[in-house]
Amino acid sequence: MQFAPLYPLIHRLLKPAFPACLWTGAPGSQRIALTFDDGPHPLHTRPLLEVLDRHQVKASFFWLGVCVERCPEIARTIWQSGHWIGLHGYEHRSFTQLSAPELRRSLERTQSAIAQACEIAPQVAAQQIRDVRPPNGIFTPQILDLLQGWGYRPVMWSVVPEDWVRPGISITAQRVLNQTEDGSVIVLHDGYHGGEDVAAVAAKIIPALLEQGYQFGSIEDLWGKRGQPIQPTQPIQPMQPPVEPL
Repeated sequence: MQFAPLYPLIHRLLKPAFPACLWTGAPGSQRIALTFDDGPHPLHTRPLLEVLDRHQVKASFFWLGVCVERCPEIARTIWQSGHWIGLHGYEHRSFTQLSAPELRRSLERTQSAIAQACEIAPQVAAQQIRDVRPPNGIFTPQILDLLQGWGYRPVMWSVVPEDWVRPGISITAQRVLNQTEDGSVIVLHDGYHGGEDVAAVAAKIIPALLEQGYQFGSIEDLWGKRGQPIQPTQPIQPMQPPVEPL
């Protein structure tokens, strides 16, 4: 069963309830963010990068640590190309299934994988790569408190075309075009589910959105555009002894 028609309603309900998350950029701003989850992938990500390069668009990628370890060269190419990087956990496990120490370890392990693959200092990864999108968009208020307490920024979405069930390239692209508005955060997938079509979908939506006057920015851009100053980065403190599970 597909739930694509429900996501706009879910977004409208959750956005005001959890204002600490980034759901959209500023109202009235035509700057939008194109984001990709679950990568990098050995087959799907490179064709996507070619589309982004062809249109000179910078995107934001939310990576799984295990996939970074499998495809370090692709991760390094994305980083060196100036795309924005966020965290999606080490494996694609719901954050609600992890204890607090397990969740923190998952994020830190992913940062370490990124630092090694992209050949950057671990402290740079800890300070700069701090945007987190929970797998499947599932979280609790307690999880948000933990993320913010550890220095991370929770990032959600406003346009979800449900590409992971592969409804078809044209249908996925049309869903994006129908739902995109000022400040939208679009989420697609370049991983094992939905990644087969991601380059073709991107090739359809990018020129269409540019023609409508939209400008593509990073998640960092949208944090600033929504009217809140971007806080100075702070080093994430070492893990404390385990605490009780959530």
